[in-house]
Amino acid sequence: MAKQLWKPGNMIYPLPAVMVSVTDGEGNDNIITVAWTGTVCTNPAMAYISVRPSRYSYDMIRKTGEFVINLTTEELAFATDFCGVRSGRDVDKFRKLNLTKEKAQFVSAPMIGEAPVSIECRVREVKELGSHDMFLADVLAVHADEAYMDKNNRFCLNDAGLLVYSHGEYLAGGRKVGTFGYSVKKKQQKKQMQKKLDKKSDREADREAEMAGMAEKLKTSGKAEMSGKLKTSGKPGMSGKLKTSGKPGMSGKLKTSGKPGMSGKLKTSGKPGMSGKFKTSGKSGREKR
Repeated sequence: MAKQLWKPGNMIYPLPAVMVSVTDGEGNDNIITVAWTGTVCTNPAMAYISVRPSRYSYDMIRKTGEFVINLTTEELAFATDFCGVRSGRDVDKFRKLNLTKEKAQFVSAPMIGEAPVSIECRVREVKELGSHDMFLADVLAVHADEAYMDKNNRFCLNDAGLLVYSHGEYLAGGRKVGTFGYSVKKKQQKKQMQKKLDKKSDREADREAEMAGMAEKLKTSGKAEMSGKLKTSGKPGMSGKLKTSGKPGMSGKLKTSGKPGMSGKLKTSGKPGMSGKFKTSGKSGREKR
């Protein structure tokens, strides 16, 4: 596979598209959309955001040293984009987008109520790098929406429809292809996992095949034909209800021998043709012809 050689640039995609809520401590709050963000360290828990110094929120973060990272979902896609292209100097984004302010536990910046996860951060260090300054921060608390807790109190974050940013586009609804560590699990465990991943697609394929078969039956019409000899012995009996609809037609010759109601032989010759639909009800009687 051939690759083109490009000049240095950022092509690490996809990235989380987060809404960062900030305050100046004087009653003015704002939201800035950031994709240059991520985890720095597990223990102690640390995160970062990179912000251009020209942005309205930059001075607020510099002043208070605090911010909240709010994860976004497909439902928040419009608000996420809006907060990235409109300045807080010109519009109150919380009010314009009808977003809910929620009080944080440790920082003065508000959380966004509609976000599935809100992460309180306090700046530890600012690195002036170039076009962006990086705010290295300690994670003080994580707020998780109870709506995504299952019956075992496990947080099902991937059910939230998280939003990501990739090369100028917002994406949501990623398909599961594995779990952490699945590549080194035993062969049988890998097979079981693959079966679970394929289960949904198999059900969908079976459903489509079934629907196609039903559609084909509905389209089929014409005459059913029978040829050859039919012999019966014993006492024929019938029970249930016989209903008829349509006009069954018969052609050919019908001959009978033996005694009806007792053992004997019934022979038919010719090709009887039938069309239409028939249902049975009542008791049928035999006529001697």
